[in-house]
Amino acid sequence: MTRDLSLLFEPLAIKGRRLRNRIVMPPMVVNRGLTGPEALAWYGDHARGGVALVIVEATNTTDFENRLTAANLSPLVDAIHAGGALAAIQLFPGRRGQTTQPADLSNGDIDALRVACGHATQVCRQAGFDGVEPHGAHGFLLNRFFSPEQNRRDDVYGGDLINRMRLALEIVSEVRQALGDGLLFYRHTPVGPGYGIEESLQLASALVDAGVDVLDLSPSSLESPADQAAPFRVHGVPVIAVGGLDRAERAVEALSSGRADLVAVGRGLIADAQWPNRVRDGRGDMITRCVGCDCCFDDLRSGIHVGCAQWD
Repeated sequence: MTRDLSLLFEPLAIKGRRLRNRIVMPPMVVNRGLTGPEALAWYGDHARGGVALVIVEATNTTDFENRLTAANLSPLVDAIHAGGALAAIQLFPGRRGQTTQPADLSNGDIDALRVACGHATQVCRQAGFDGVEPHGAHGFLLNRFFSPEQNRRDDVYGGDLINRMRLALEIVSEVRQALGDGLLFYRHTPVGPGYGIEESLQLASALVDAGVDVLDLSPSSLESPADQAAPFRVHGVPVIAVGGLDRAERAVEALSSGRADLVAVGRGLIADAQWPNRVRDGRGDMITRCVGCDCCFDDLRSGIHVGCAQWD
């Protein structure tokens, strides 16, 4: 029996902002920049493809010191809005490609990191973004601070759970203040080196208390869609799930089972920007499918425009 896919296309309101459906384009670095015609075409095409929310790729907070401004980012926001989607951007504390360990940072460095996140948020707000998302997942800096195996500090930023949560909460507080009434997302990996769901749930509770509006959980297992996102719905804010959800039936299962409120489709949207529209219109047989060949990751590592081997 074919599953009813209409649940994917039910709108969702968050703090007065209306998402036209439950489909999210997650942040994926695609080597097209953010301010030129390639970026506007890429993100604009995906907005027109039918997603409700575009989260622009992980962007170094240091880039907002001079390279990225409200003036040169606003065309990107306009392109996404013109396609009918809300626009958010993922903030990467520090700089991508640098493997900074928690113990490497002085307290002054931490203060500068927090201030940089606040400044980046101000720029994004002025550019018109609907929201921002500090990146706290996938073993990057904020995630390393949370991990008891990777955080070897012996001061107020290391040791017990309260201390390992401190940097994330300070950054969220800084971002919340700078963001005004915008949407504040936070991306987290529920299970990581030395920690599990229970500690992550405590972090999520504190994040929500600090002003996070949406929890973005990555990844889930292939066996049970959105399984690792499900426990976080207890905190009363919308939850985004990601992981193998480019099959519409799995995405609907994540929603209908109550495990998630929104579903993120990553590589499936690289393969076919029109994925949401084609699912909505019953044209699933026309979708260019991701086959998991990882050629897109090869492009990413090579520094060229990320594409798909399935494209004609």
